[in-house]
Amino acid sequence: MVKIICLLGSCLLLSGCVLKHYPASPPIDDLQASQLDCGGVQQEIARQRDVDAQIDKTGEFDGLTVLAFMGDFGIGNGVAKGLARKHATARSAQLSSLAQQKCASGSVAAISASPS
Repeated sequence: MVKIICLLGSCLLLSGCVLKHYPASPPIDDLQASQLDCGGVQQEIARQRDVDAQIDKTGEFDGLTVLAFMGDFGIGNGVAKGLARKHATARSAQLSSLAQQKCASGSVAAISASPS
């Protein structure tokens, strides 16, 4: 009985350390904004869309979700996903603004439109 309790206790302790790792979306700094041209902004927008897709894929239900739920009811992963999504949204907004500044107005709509 003691072995079972120790095993369950260690599983709970280890599951608290299980946190999904979401990709980072650092803000665009002034230097980077000044160096990017229209093509560079388009590439960054494409990369950011990939990051958005990775956030969604990482947030899918899997074994880590179960372990995290056992440790902290999934709160840590929810917070991590929320922060990743918040940073991704802020970066997308910055890139959209840069696209409006640096690209011809006709191509801005196509560039900044994000798939839903």
